Amino acid sequence: MATRRGLIAASLSLPALSGARAQPAWPTRPVRMIVPYPPAGSTDLLTRLICERLQQSLGQTFVVENRPGAGGNIGMDAVAKSAPDGYTFGAATIGHFAINQFLYRDMSWDIDRDFQPVSLTWEFPNVVVVATQHVPATTLQDFIAWARQKRGLVSYGSPGVGTTPHLSGEIFRDRLKLDATHVPFRGAAQTIPAMLSGDVTFAIDNLASYVPVIQEGRMRALAVTGAQRWPTLPDVPTMAEAGMEDFVITSWGAFVAPAGTPRPVIDRMNAALRQIASDEAVKSRFLQAGGTPLWSTPEDAAARGKAERPLWQEAVRKSGARAD
Repeated sequence: MATRRGLIAASLSLPALSGARAQPAWPTRPVRMIVPYPPAGSTDLLTRLICERLQQSLGQTFVVENRPGAGGNIGMDAVAKSAPDGYTFGAATIGHFAINQFLYRDMSWDIDRDFQPVSLTWEFPNVVVVATQHVPATTLQDFIAWARQKRGLVSYGSPGVGTTPHLSGEIFRDRLKLDATHVPFRGAAQTIPAMLSGDVTFAIDNLASYVPVIQEGRMRALAVTGAQRWPTLPDVPTMAEAGMEDFVITSWGAFVAPAGTPRPVIDRMNAALRQIASDEAVKSRFLQAGGTPLWSTPEDAAARGKAERPLWQEAVRKSGARAD
């Protein structure tokens, strides 16, 4: 016959068992992280840095899968159509939150409907770069004067139509009335060789992709588009310091999951990302790579995307860009 003490112990154990069933262990197998851009670009590099730490924190392998194309739409479509079971995430960017919907008439996914944000993950400025071997200018104003003499011979590269590097280059060209042609590539891994060979004149591209070639001396950084100078490039001025006011543009990323992914999974991933973003070793690695680690609540990540849409909608309108 059960004792009173035994009955009390059994009753106390029931909620714990119920809670354990409601929140099963995660992750119990490898997790896929889809990067909607090619290897070696800024989104790919920073995602891999974070995934290294996620593996240590969560005890499972994070497999990075590059699915480039259509401004990241192909990779994002793959994330949206994945099972919402906590084993597929996507490395989304400002383009997916606030730009692509103004470029493409037909989108197979909707950022607000088909995804659950997890957290902001990084931010970095763009940088005005030229190939040292092919462009003699050493300052932004020297480059502007030089480019104006090369009418019809100046071009600027970007990782695709409607990306922040493209729109940055278009705003730059428009404000200065430069005769320059946009040359879209699929990522910095293609833009950089084209610039080094002299096929493309300049770029205003994500700093994270260009730090190595700048430090090697093969490219010259003329200005960064952030509000402050970048710590590892202290001699490179901001756009304002270089003579162009009101040109503060940053790129940022956020991890997302398919809509319907269980909230306990989102919360555990978010907690791991918060710990990673505050780690001094991670901050140092990001700094060297050209980025700053970020953390936010899922709700704040969604809010930032919505807040920036009017700015980028107007930039797309002025550029006349269409991607379909």
